[in-house]
Parts: sequence; structure tokens; C-alpha cells
Amino acid sequence: MATYSYRCVGCGAFDHESAMGSAPVTVPCPHCSAAAQRVYSAPMLARTAPGVAALHRLEEQSRHEPPVVGAPSGASRRRQPVTRNPLHATLPPP
Repeated sequence: MATYSYRCVGCGAFDHESAMGSAPVTVPCPHCSAAAQRVYSAPMLARTAPGVAALHRLEEQSRHEPPVVGAPSGASRRRQPVTRNPLHATLPPP
């Protein structure tokens, strides 16, 4: 059920619930039974917190323009010294 706004000329504004997409143009006023016209207004949209909005923007941007990564994130790995000993070639990698 969706809530729709109506305005009676004599009694003022009130809300009426009916199935979504089937709201009539006029309904009887609950106080005086006169025909009340439907009032069209902006939808009830919630405002998003700035931090959440920034994360959504970043996620949407990464979907279309992913950042180029030059190295894995985290701590940098130290380079292993190169050894010339042929026996070291038989050892398993670190």
C-alpha cells in the first residue's frame, strides 16, 4: 500500500492509502465526505551522509575508470639478494 496526499477545500490536507499505481484523482474527505483532489508532490527521498555519498561516488568511478596499480598494497617487500651459488638453485623459493 502506498500513501497519497489529498486536499479537501473545507478541511485541508490528509493522506489516503491505496494500492500503488491505482490512486484515484478524487476521494471523499474523511471528515466532511466532500470530493478531495489529489496533491502531487516530490517523492520522499532520504539524504545520504557525506561520507557514504563519497564512498558511493568512488565505487561508481572505479567501475568505469579503475585506478592503475603500480605495486601491491601493504608493506613493501625487501628484495632478496642475488646469489651466484649453483647449489642455491635447488632450494625451494622463499
